[in-house]
Amino acid sequence: MSISGIEAVSGFSPSNFLSIGDTDATASTSATSATGATGTDFSAMLGEGIDSLEAKTDKAADLSVKAATGDLSSIHDYTIAASEAQLATQLTTAVRDKAVSAFQQIMQMTV
Repeated sequence: MSISGIEAVSGFSPSNFLSIGDTDATASTSATSATGATGTDFSAMLGEGIDSLEAKTDKAADLSVKAATGDLSSIHDYTIAASEAQLATQLTTAVRDKAVSAFQQIMQMTV
C-alpha cells in the first residue's frame, strides 16, 4: 500500500480566495509560481481584495435587511453571504496583522 505525499495547492492566493463565487469583484488571473514572480502589483492585489471584501459585506448587509423585512425567500442565501463576508474579513485582518508585524520588525532593525 502506497500513500502519496501532500502536494501544494496550485493557483491559491488571498486575492483569488476573496473573489471565489463573487461575480462583482475582479479576480487576479495570475497565479503565484514557486519562485514568487507574478508580474502583479502587490498594491493592486490588496486593492482588489479590499474591493471584494466590501462587495461581500454589502451583499450580506442587503440580504440581512431582506431577511429582517421578510422579503427574502430563501434564508440560506443570507447564511452563505454572511459566512463568506466573515471569512473574507478574517483573512483580511490576518493579512493586516502580518503586515503590521513585518513593519514593526523592520523598524526595530539596526542599520
